[in-house]
Order: sequence, then C-alpha cells, then structure tokens
Amino acid sequence: MNDARLLVRALRDPGSIGDCDWTGLVSAARAEQLMGSLAFRMEGRKMPPRTAALFEEARRDSAHVRTVALWEAEMARRALTPLGIPVVLMKGTAFHAASLDASVGRSVGDLDIMVPRESLGAVEAALLDAGWEHVKPADGYDDSYYRRWMHELPPLIHRSRDRMIDVHHTILPLTARPRPDAAVLLAASVALESGLRMLSPADMIVHAAAHLFADGDLAGGLRNLWDIDRLLRQFDSPDFWPLLAERARLHQLQGPVARALRLAARLYATPVDAAVAGRPRLTDRLFEARLLARNAWGQERRKALRFAFYVRSHWLRMPPLMLARHLWIKATR
Repeated sequence: MNDARLLVRALRDPGSIGDCDWTGLVSAARAEQLMGSLAFRMEGRKMPPRTAALFEEARRDSAHVRTVALWEAEMARRALTPLGIPVVLMKGTAFHAASLDASVGRSVGDLDIMVPRESLGAVEAALLDAGWEHVKPADGYDDSYYRRWMHELPPLIHRSRDRMIDVHHTILPLTARPRPDAAVLLAASVALESGLRMLSPADMIVHAAAHLFADGDLAGGLRNLWDIDRLLRQFDSPDFWPLLAERARLHQLQGPVARALRLAARLYATPVDAAVAGRPRLTDRLFEARLLARNAWGQERRKALRFAFYVRSHWLRMPPLMLARHLWIKATR
C-alpha cells in the first residue's frame, strides 16, 4: 500500500493484519499521532519482536500521557474554581477524564477548555496568576487577531511545566460561516466528578466534526476521525441519532457532521445512521485522499492536494477581503 490505508485497516480490523510492512505501519501511526491507539488495538496479535516491543512501549507511554493530561486539567480547575464559572474540558483530555472508549491510547497535546465568552478576561487573569504566560507577546497583529476574530484566547504556556492551554469560548472562529451556539454547548455540558465538565455526547461529535471539516486543513485527520468512530460506537443507541441530527442543525454544522459520518463509515466501518450521514458525495473522495496523504514511510505526499486543503481552511475561516489582508500581513512579516 502506498498511502495510509494500512494504518486504517489495522485500526479497523487488527485481525486482518498478517505479514505486512511493520516499519511503514509504525511510521504512519507515529506521524498521525495514533501510535498509542494502534498499540492497544494490536495487543496480543502476532508480529515481529521489535514491533511488539515498540507497541508495548507505546502502551506504557499512554499511561503517562493520561496522568499528565489529567494533572493539567486539575491545575486549571484549581486556578479557575474561584471564578464560579463552568469550565468544559474538550478533545483528548475530556476523553480521559470521562474514561471514554476514545481515550484508549489517545495522545494529548495541549489542554483545551471552553468557558463563557464574557468570562475570558477573568479566566486569562486567573491563569496568568497561576503560572501560565503568553506564548507570543501580548500585543501586535497576532494577539489582536485572536482576541477579535478567533474562538479562543492566544495560547498560554505554563512557565514551569511547559504545558500549553487553549481557552475556547466557542468551537469555530467568529469569522466562520457556521455559527455554533456556544451558550447551548455550555448549558448542555455534563458534570464530571472533578468538578469540571465535558460537552454532551452529541455536541462532542459535532465539535469533532467541526474541528475536522469546518476549520482545519485535515492535517492529523485520521486521529480525529478515529475519535469520531470510537465515540459513535460508544454512544450508539436509537435515541442518540435523532439528537445528533438536531444538534448538528442547531449549530449549523449538518454538512460537516454528515461528512464525518460518511468517511468514518467508509474508512473505519463505523456504524452510522444513514439518514443523518446522507448520501455519498463525489467530494468525499477528495477528503478521503487528503486523509490518506502519507506514503509507506509515514511521510506526507500529494503536495498539491494538501495545499488546496490549506487554502480551503483559510477560506472557511474568513471572508475574501479579510482573508486577502490576513495572508498579505502574514506573508510580509
């Protein structure tokens, strides 16, 4: 196989992997930040001793990843509890905090949280007092752009633990065409034992689909789609699918959610509701090709296609005149 299909097949059906290019499989898994997930999927399968040792190491590392992620969440909780506002964990940290199936082997980079927009000033001040600091100078074009147009504060990093935190107030940039209802996301969030919260199951899928298909350029998309597969399999019930359709409509993200379901079903054989997923589209093949744009060594390929999706990601984020100004400023700095 000359792309990432071997990795997809190994995740979807570990029993189908016999004698294969183990080096390529491991390289692709590492490149897509799916090494931990794959290691747990392949546990107990026959493979070369060296590969087995790498997977065992990945399984051990995943326990450390979980501990660090939950500790960062606890540090944020301690800093923000005095404010008396809802603090919602997002993405990988939320999966680990709730022990969801999607957390098994899941890598975690930054801590992502969501808070009410009107509380951003107080949240930022509390985090700065607790040891976080701005990654970039708190002035200039980038800082202004984040605060005026983005769905999050400029990134912060803890001065001693060297861990990043992204503070969101909604799930898409304010300049994006869809306008998710942030107040509804917060109101429907689910309390965790720690005192923090996470998005409701349906909103978790909507957020994952938005992040994958309505915001970015699909870099690392196989991991995000694997999240969706794991979440859908866990949340699957007769009552869930109508609720997911309703939440997708409410947040103006029916298209991204439907595409996420179709591609998860196509690549990972995820069981989905056909009425919510909709009929296959020709453009689904382009998205699939972008998701699989790695060679047998895990290196990126299809440069023109990747660039086209990079341009698309910016087009989705802002109107044409603003995009032209933004690109001009970034290019001339």
